[in-house]
Amino acid sequence: MSETTNAPKVTLIGAGSTVFAKNLLGDILSFPELAGADICLYDIDEGRLATSEIVARKVADTLGAHPTIGTTTDRRRALDGADYALCMIQVGGYKPATVTDFEIPKKYGLRQTIADTLGIGGIMRGLRTIPVLLDMARDMEELCPDALFMNYVNPMAPLCWAMSRATPIKTIGLCHSVQGTARELANDLGVPADEIDFRCAGINHMAFYLRFERHGEDLYPALRAIAEEGRAPAANKVRYEMLRRLGYFVTESSEHFSEYVPWFIKRDRPDLIERFTIPLDEYPRRCEVQIAGWEEMRERYVSDEPVTIKRTHEYAAPIIHSIETGTPRVVNVNVPNHGLIANLPAGCAVEVPCLVDANGVQPTAVGALPPHLAALMQTNVNVQGLIVEAALTGKREHIYHAAMLDPHTGAELDLDQIWSLVDELIAAHGDLLPAYT
Repeated sequence: MSETTNAPKVTLIGAGSTVFAKNLLGDILSFPELAGADICLYDIDEGRLATSEIVARKVADTLGAHPTIGTTTDRRRALDGADYALCMIQVGGYKPATVTDFEIPKKYGLRQTIADTLGIGGIMRGLRTIPVLLDMARDMEELCPDALFMNYVNPMAPLCWAMSRATPIKTIGLCHSVQGTARELANDLGVPADEIDFRCAGINHMAFYLRFERHGEDLYPALRAIAEEGRAPAANKVRYEMLRRLGYFVTESSEHFSEYVPWFIKRDRPDLIERFTIPLDEYPRRCEVQIAGWEEMRERYVSDEPVTIKRTHEYAAPIIHSIETGTPRVVNVNVPNHGLIANLPAGCAVEVPCLVDANGVQPTAVGALPPHLAALMQTNVNVQGLIVEAALTGKREHIYHAAMLDPHTGAELDLDQIWSLVDELIAAHGDLLPAYT
């Protein structure tokens, strides 16, 4: 374990997501201080888990790292003694759960793009996932009470909110939209991404760059010029339109953002879909492509072909490195709103800059956001809070109310349709959901 000073136990929950597991492991093991980490890969799919183990060992070999690598389909064994638990599961999988979230709403004329964060699809995904995370948390309270639970699963905000309310396990939510969008905007402006300096805050998938600069120069005038002159990239027309209307740029992609608000996806306005290049059914398309290519990818992974490692911009590995070594970093993380954003509800999940060092993840207070940005976020926080209430109380009424108050759903359907849609989705998901009263 040369050059290695720490051997924390890092558990990947849902390690059968082989490509993402490969990326995270490449990031972790590329740090010399973490090259001897105890890596535990956990999944309920033995076949995919076996592939991920092969890939994990290839990653270690490529990097010259010497971790301990183990696999298990026993969640308690995976969590026993863990220092970090990285969660990347999808409860119910693409089929049947996600397909159901898209196809049943279509019968009501309700169309979606990604359906994993808000909207009726995000509501149902949250209700499927929160009970599973809380089961994990109960295991962690017994087996690794001091571990840091690092959640990559959507819908990020209600999952983290539920965890903060229902368990003492330290939980943070990790996303790549803040740092990823900063790189996109640097590309749009033709400037090096590593020269960008920003301050960003809000809620997951709806945070805004409050400051966006290069060497002290405000880059917002140049971004607004792109919007006003019609030079927005085709895949980003929604966000540049919101920049025109709000004065700030939002972190999550246009295909995501278009279904968080009532203004872009309208069944009686097909011209909006074309004008803003909104990719309806985008997530199912991506899934079908990935499924079709999986066997070919798996064959490459299990062959003698080496893997290519390129450090990503995911935050998990730098956070672990900072905690283990004391190296200070600032990253944007999802945490409970305890005095961090003054004009959002106490306790809701917010995405704010956090200092990370040997003392752990330490959120920084942002203060009050511009009032119109906070008001827009509140429309999403309303739904998130009701998802959490439904999950923690078992009351069915909160599911109806979440759907009723969802900006996109409420803009397209009347109340009878919303109630009927919720009933049909609950019935279709069956045992993937707990019983509601």
